[in-house]
Amino acid sequence: MNLYPIDSGNFKLDGGAMFGVVPKTLWQRTNPADENNMCDWSMRCLLIEDGNRLMLVDTGIGDKQSEKFFSHYYLHGNGDLKTSIENAGFSLDDITDVFLTHLHFDHCGGAIKNTESGFRPVFKNATYWSNERHWKWATEPNAREKASFLSENILPIQESGQLKFIERNADIMTNVFKGIDVLFVDGHTDSQQLPIINYKGKKIVFMADLLPSVGHIPLPYVMGYDTRPLITLAEKGSFLQKAADEELVLFLEHDAVNQCCTVTNTEKGVRLDKTFQLKDL
Repeated sequence: MNLYPIDSGNFKLDGGAMFGVVPKTLWQRTNPADENNMCDWSMRCLLIEDGNRLMLVDTGIGDKQSEKFFSHYYLHGNGDLKTSIENAGFSLDDITDVFLTHLHFDHCGGAIKNTESGFRPVFKNATYWSNERHWKWATEPNAREKASFLSENILPIQESGQLKFIERNADIMTNVFKGIDVLFVDGHTDSQQLPIINYKGKKIVFMADLLPSVGHIPLPYVMGYDTRPLITLAEKGSFLQKAADEELVLFLEHDAVNQCCTVTNTEKGVRLDKTFQLKDL
C-alpha cells in the first residue's frame, strides 16, 4: 500500500466559528487570524493505492460554484486536486473509489464538475462511497446545515449510478475495504465516516472534521459548526484517549501547517506529541 497526500487548495473560515466558545486569546496562539478574523485552513485529501484499487478520500471544494460563493472563502494557495493527483503519478480516470467523509461542500465539491451537458462526476471510473444515514441527512437537510449541503455537489453522484453505501451497523466497522476500517461519528454532522488505514505497522486515521487541526486537540476546542457539540466532546474525548494509548497517526485535513500528528497523555489531559509529514513514517 502507498499513501499520497493530495493538496486541493486552501481557504479561510472565521476563527470564532472554527473554535466555538473558546476565546480568541486562546485559539489564536495556534491559529492566528487576519484583520477580518479569518484563519487559514487546508483542504488536504488522501490518495490510497493498494493493488488495483486507487481510493481518494475527500475531494476539496471544487471549482464550479459562483464567484460570489467563493468570495466568502478566500481560496488561496497553489493546491489543485487534478494537478496534485497527477503529481502523484495518476490521472483522474485512474481513481477507482472516492470515499467521502461527509457531504459538506469543502469535502465533496471536487467530486462533481459542471459541463455543457450538466453536472457530471469528475471521476468517471470511480465508485463513490457514502452511507445511507448521512446521505438522507444531506439530501433532507436541517436549516442549520442547509448552506453546507449543496444539491449540485450531491445529487449528481446518485444520478450517475456510481453511488454506493457503506452499511453502518456499529460505530466502528472493520475490514470495510482491504486494510481499511471505518469510524462513524455524529457530533459534527450525522454519520460522518472516517477511514482508519493500516499502513507500515501503524494506523493512520483521516480526521476530517472530528479534529480539524492540532489547535483543536484540547477537549473544549469544538467548532461552532458542529450540530451536536456535546456529542463531539464525548466522541473526541474517547477517540483522543485511544489515539494516545495506541499511538495512532492522525492525518489532518484542515490544518494548514501540519500534515500529521500524534498525541500523548499529560497531566492536563491528551495533548499534542509530535507533528510530521506522512512521508516521514
